[in-house]
Amino acid sequence: MPYAIMRFAKRKGGPASALEKHHERRKEQYASNPDVDLERSHLNYHLIEPQMKYYAEIQSRIERAQRKNPKLKVRKDSVKFIDTIVTASPEFLADLPEERVHHYFELALEFFKKEVGVENIFSAVVHMDERNPHMHLCFVPLTSDNRLSAKEVIGGREKLVEWQDKFHDHMSAEFPSLERGESAAVTKRKHIPTWLYKQAHRLTEEMTLIQKELERIGPLNANKQREKISKLLEKWYPQVNAFEAKLRPYEEQLKLMRYNETVLREQAKQAQWELQQEHQESLSLIHGLREYRGFLKSIPEEVLEGLMEQYGQMMEEQEQGHKFHDEF
Repeated sequence: MPYAIMRFAKRKGGPASALEKHHERRKEQYASNPDVDLERSHLNYHLIEPQMKYYAEIQSRIERAQRKNPKLKVRKDSVKFIDTIVTASPEFLADLPEERVHHYFELALEFFKKEVGVENIFSAVVHMDERNPHMHLCFVPLTSDNRLSAKEVIGGREKLVEWQDKFHDHMSAEFPSLERGESAAVTKRKHIPTWLYKQAHRLTEEMTLIQKELERIGPLNANKQREKISKLLEKWYPQVNAFEAKLRPYEEQLKLMRYNETVLREQAKQAQWELQQEHQESLSLIHGLREYRGFLKSIPEEVLEGLMEQYGQMMEEQEQGHKFHDEF
C-alpha cells in the first residue's frame, strides 16, 4: 500500500550551513550519501528558493517577529527552524507521470503554507537525484502572535498524530490511493535514521574492499598484503563497534522486524514481500552486522591478533585519558 510520508526534524540553528549545502546541492561530492547521483542533480528544482543564506533567512524572520513582539526572546537552546522531509512510498512515485510527481510536491507545499504560514517558509527544494524523489521544506516555527515556539507549532506525540492525519487528508483528496499509516506516536516505534543505513552501506563497501585484498594474498606478497589489510582493518574495526553501539537504541524494533521477516516469508507472496521496502532496509542493518562479525572470523589469525592487540592498547589509552580528566 502506498503511503504519504512527512517527517519533522527540529534544528537549533547550528547545523543550518551543513543542511544548506546538502539541500541546495552546494557540495562537490557526497561521500556520506551514496544515494546522490550528481549527474541527475540538474533535475532538482525549487518551489520556494531562498534569497539569502539559511542563517540570514532564519534571522530575518526572527527579527521581524521581534519587531512585532518586543517580548520575544530567543534562548541559546531554542529551536530556530524545522527541517521537513516530504515524500511517498517509492513504488507510488515511480508509477506517476513526471507532471503528477511535480503536482504531488506542489500540493504538499500548499498544505504547509496553510499550516505554518508562507511567510515562515524559506526553502522548499525537490530532490530528483536520489533513489526516491522527496522535498526538503524548511520553516521557522513562529506562532500567529509572533512567538518562536516549536513546541506549540509542531507539538508532542498527540499533535504529531494530528499533523499526520491532516497531511494524509490533504494529499489523499487528489491522490486517493494513498493510505494513512499507523503513527509511530501510537505504536511507540522509533524511526531508524537514514544515516544509519548510509553508514551500513559504507561499512559494507569497505568490507568488500578488505575481502578483495584478502583474496590477493599469495606466497610472494603475503607480508606486504597483511600489512595493507591490517591498516584497512585498523580503520574499519572500530567503526563496526561504533555501528553496533548506535543500533542498540533500536534493538527491540529490530527484533520485532526480524520476527516479522520470518512471518512474512512464510505467509506472504514474494511480490508482497518485495514491496516492504522500508522493512527490508531496516533488516539490512541486522544482516550487515552479522556479515561484519562473520567476516572478522574469516581474517587470518595472525592479522587479527595484531589488530586486536593494537585496538586494546588504543582503548586502554583512551580509558587512562578519561581517568586523568575525571581526576582533574
